[in-house]
Amino acid sequence: MTQTLFTGGRLLDPAQDQLRDGMEILIEDGLIREVSDRPIRSEAARRIDLGGRTIMPGLVDAHVHVAATLVNLVLNAELPSSLIALRTGRIMNAMLMRGFTTVRDLAGADLGLQMAVEEGLIEGPRLVICGKGLSQVGGHGDYRTRTDDRPHFPHRLGALCRIVDGVDEVRRAAREEIRAGAAFIKIMANGGVASPTDPIDFLQFSAEEIRATVEEARNARTYVAAHLYTDEAIARAVACGVHSLEHCNLIRPDTAAQAAKAGAIACPTLVAYEGLMLEGEAFGLSAASVAKIETVRRGGLESLQIMRDAGLPMAFGSDLLGQLHKYQSMEFSIRARVLPAAEILRSATLISARLCRMEGRIGTLAAGAFADLLVVDGDPLADIAVLEQPARLAAIMKGGQFFKNTLAQ
Repeated sequence: MTQTLFTGGRLLDPAQDQLRDGMEILIEDGLIREVSDRPIRSEAARRIDLGGRTIMPGLVDAHVHVAATLVNLVLNAELPSSLIALRTGRIMNAMLMRGFTTVRDLAGADLGLQMAVEEGLIEGPRLVICGKGLSQVGGHGDYRTRTDDRPHFPHRLGALCRIVDGVDEVRRAAREEIRAGAAFIKIMANGGVASPTDPIDFLQFSAEEIRATVEEARNARTYVAAHLYTDEAIARAVACGVHSLEHCNLIRPDTAAQAAKAGAIACPTLVAYEGLMLEGEAFGLSAASVAKIETVRRGGLESLQIMRDAGLPMAFGSDLLGQLHKYQSMEFSIRARVLPAAEILRSATLISARLCRMEGRIGTLAAGAFADLLVVDGDPLADIAVLEQPARLAAIMKGGQFFKNTLAQ
């Protein structure tokens, strides 16, 4: 039995809008054993005085692509799976060093990567996977150009999606991904930026195909997440039973209200378009894709206010590719142009935990939860930008293990 006792800090509880002084937290064997506003007695515990710093839950990014090691997803899909896996280890370690102790992968990561994290072969966040995303021919998961008649190779780790057409193929693919360890199913239901042949407003998959995927997910006691930008695509997905609405840049008030009524959760990913605008072309994004960025980028900030007004819960996502993963934490300051810091922090903890189906275990500092936590120099509720400064993260713990600890220095 190993115990660590944190004292002398200020507790950031995402469910509240202010820090709580005088709280102590006892960690035992990877879990939070006790949180108290009174002194906790433990003779065996290693005591750490936080010196007035903020202690808060580890962050949760609910939309990442850890196997996207290049911005150019065509080239990424052609790389050997062994090389992708090694690169992914570095990508995930960098995410952990930014304070993200859990990430939900939205196409690409497989069970092997998840096992590698659990075994300690990769020092990275907990990994929640959907396996390969499902795309129709010519959809957002089909990265072949119009003149490329080569077959798609979904068996490679660098290929984020598999291409399926028709209700029967969709059902089989969903079942196969669940059999292979997927915790939920991802579909491409709208046009996208990084794919070369589908304009943003293209609807993808028939309503029957979407409903079939939703049925298969529900049969397995899980849900469907869908790539969506336009209001029409979002409304159709909600009507078909899709639970996790990714991006939602062009959503309108009526659709946001219907999504909230249906119990859906949105996952905006605004930093993805900032990153692509800044360096996407330099790292191989095609001219056709570059031309599509501004359409979704313009609507992003407005969508936050629309969804907030409708009461539609928003998780935290980044959706960055390859060399752009470094911008992950910028999502905080982008959202801060519209939303209060407390709401953004709930997105990156409690709400994202719901999409990971890990409520009460991550995104919170409560008895019984995983001991995933950050010690921060500063108050993220007063200035959320502190979470974008690695030097302000004095300690990072996941599962009771320190992956960064400067508290004794």
